[in-house]
Amino acid sequence: MINIVLYQPEMPSNAGNIIRLSVNCGARLHFVGPMPFYLDDRRLLRAGLDYRDIANFKVHVNFRQFLESEKPSRLIASSSKATVSLYDFRFADNDFVIFGREKEGLADEVYEVIPEELRLTIPMVPQSRCLNLSNSVAVVAYEAWRQLNFAGAK
Repeated sequence: MINIVLYQPEMPSNAGNIIRLSVNCGARLHFVGPMPFYLDDRRLLRAGLDYRDIANFKVHVNFRQFLESEKPSRLIASSSKATVSLYDFRFADNDFVIFGREKEGLADEVYEVIPEELRLTIPMVPQSRCLNLSNSVAVVAYEAWRQLNFAGAK
């Protein structure tokens, strides 16, 4: 399965929803700090229900530490600013897909290490800015999982 990477997420309710999503599709989840909330935040727990205890996630202090620790073989950016459609891309097992902050997206430090051909966008109608973070992660995670033949599903 893929790895979902949240770059400095700002909203605990989104993080909770993504924890729940990652458990349901078998994805590994990475939080890249700094973050303005703790993983025991009540809003996160409410959104994640009881999934937090069974989720497969790691917390990284910052982006540099994430890269050093995980050494991702392929790091893919999901961005409304990208030009490659998510549906024209072939995912592979153990890909890392990074998603930006709710308000600001991904920082330059991330774009500096990801080539344009690994920057994906979700198709939307003109004049749309972007989807909610947890919705974006769901769209990408399930497309990747579909391409991987829903490995691990019952």
